Amino acid sequence: MSFKIGIVKSAIKWTPNKLITWVANYKLKGIAEIIDFNFNLDTRTAYAQVQLLGEAEPIEVQMNGFAIINDGESYQFIMQQAKSNRPWLNNILARIVDKAWKIPVIPQLQPHIGLLAELFKVENAQQTDRMD
Repeated sequence: MSFKIGIVKSAIKWTPNKLITWVANYKLKGIAEIIDFNFNLDTRTAYAQVQLLGEAEPIEVQMNGFAIINDGESYQFIMQQAKSNRPWLNNILARIVDKAWKIPVIPQLQPHIGLLAELFKVENAQQTDRMD
């Protein structure tokens, strides 16, 4: 692990979920409110509970085992598992899990995609086997 990645991982770990929730809710005002949020880079898990404006029940989404893969020419995102408390969202998630999705070339992101790929690289052989 490079020194830069170590600093970024530490910053992610030290950033309180409450701060992330507060900033996101500020940006989403009038659209949605994040009720609960948890992101763990080490275990590659993310959870969010979001209350959409006008909806009676919050939407919950859990993601597990996500990574960015570099095949030499492009970068791809993959997620091993994802589920929700909404059937329609589970149907969408079922179509995207366990598939490598090419990350489009975005000029503003281009200088940082290598760092993101290193940060979210495949961690172990088991994940690599599932991604092939």
